Amino acid sequence: MEAVLFVGIQGSGKSSFFKERFYATHVRINRDMLKTVGRERAFIEACLRTQQPFVIDNTNPRREQRAPYVAQAKAAGFRVIGYYFKCSTREAIGRNQQRAGKAKIPVPAILAAYKQLEVPALEEGFDELYCVALSAENRFTVEPANETNMAK
Repeated sequence: MEAVLFVGIQGSGKSSFFKERFYATHVRINRDMLKTVGRERAFIEACLRTQQPFVIDNTNPRREQRAPYVAQAKAAGFRVIGYYFKCSTREAIGRNQQRAGKAKIPVPAILAAYKQLEVPALEEGFDELYCVALSAENRFTVEPANETNMAK
């Protein structure tokens, strides 16, 4: 089974990537939708118990925030795949301006997430790690992580 962990600031394309790549095969777990850590935990536990592939679609900017997800999934026998969404604050803020209503994130929140962002590494326990970029034409490119593409 597979646990997927997204890492990236708001507006970097994480939710759109989920819809394009994982919608038909994985449960989406997103704290913005679930509202509480307790609900998120319950969904993760249900996926682990039932061997259901899932995606953690949160910003997950710091290693210490990612570590419990990785450890829990590994303990349940899941492969853990990381996707780092490489995105500048300028790009993220530009995409955010196209959002409406509650979907629009305050710019200071985007800047704060970027400031906290620690680029993920295989050493965190990922079985596979990829770098995702979103072009101006809204096309995703996905490459295996390497020294060049994993720079902040």
